[in-house]
Amino acid sequence: MPIEKDPARGRRAPARRAGDHGRYGRLSRERVLATALDLVDREGLSALSMRRTGAELGVEAMALYRYAAGKDALLDGLVEALYTELEERLAASPEAPEWRDELHRIAAETYGVAFAHPHVAPLLATRMLAVPLARRPLAVLRGHERILTLLGRAGLDEDATVMAFRAVTSWVLGYVLGDLRAMVDNPDEPDPAFRLGLHRMPARELPRLRGAAPVLARHGGPAGLAVGLDALLDGFAPGP
Repeated sequence: MPIEKDPARGRRAPARRAGDHGRYGRLSRERVLATALDLVDREGLSALSMRRTGAELGVEAMALYRYAAGKDALLDGLVEALYTELEERLAASPEAPEWRDELHRIAAETYGVAFAHPHVAPLLATRMLAVPLARRPLAVLRGHERILTLLGRAGLDEDATVMAFRAVTSWVLGYVLGDLRAMVDNPDEPDPAFRLGLHRMPARELPRLRGAAPVLARHGGPAGLAVGLDALLDGFAPGP
């Protein structure tokens, strides 16, 4: 194997390979996406690049273009990886017999996947704004199909099904991202008011927001997600 000098350590280190055999064997799309996901989980989205992902795999960045056409494709691949993980979680337990219960199961598992990968979860919104429906990864489209099918079991007509689909998916994603949001101004501050940065908010202009801030800073959790989902579903298909 060719070698190159490692300037950081003053010794000779294995050179990265230009082919598609990485440090641990032949590359695959699954390995590339898993490596990119692990990198972002550890260091955040700002660390992601074709070059850095290649370095993690022990290959040159050019070797990745067979599996992802560029950074945008890599970002879409991260969305695909999260939806694939969601599918795996759903397959690991029995499907609920009732459509509404199954929607709750999907929502709860989506919450779990997002909190397992908090740096990647915002892509579930931003990449959907950038990528047309037909160009989204198949795992994403299967997720859409699953929810539409369940809503169809509720006896809704086509228009109502689409409206409910938009409401349900928007609520689940919005709730998840809301629970992941940055609320604490100074994590090391023991005083609750200063920890939340309430001194930065004008008391006369924002009295309600200041009052609600301590509660907003707490995660609503899956229970809050379920309450809102039921309220939405009752509007489209009220229970008995």
